[in-house]
Amino acid sequence: MTVTIWHNPKCSKSRATLALLEERGIAPEILRYLEEPPLADEIARVLGLLGRSPRELMRTGEDAYKDQRLGDAGLSDSALIEAMAATPKLIERPVVINGDKAAVGRPPESVLDIL
Repeated sequence: MTVTIWHNPKCSKSRATLALLEERGIAPEILRYLEEPPLADEIARVLGLLGRSPRELMRTGEDAYKDQRLGDAGLSDSALIEAMAATPKLIERPVVINGDKAAVGRPPESVLDIL
């Protein structure tokens, strides 16, 4: 089974999560999601694996969140997912996917449960 990490090399939590995987002999597929954003349907699939709502996977402190008025409670889940696909820096990082399981590496050790 392939383990995938949605990775931002500039993020210390993302780097620590990747190192944690590698220390355990796992060579994950690395998706630099800022350069190759996941499509909306993939984000929706991962949200299902995480058991989270779109807003729970969003970096609400980002300027883009405020600029796009994504705090509006009237926005649909699909609108929030489309915003993440269009502006991937809104996606909380890192996300690790292992088959039909996923976890956000905050803290990095939280991904160990899905390995």
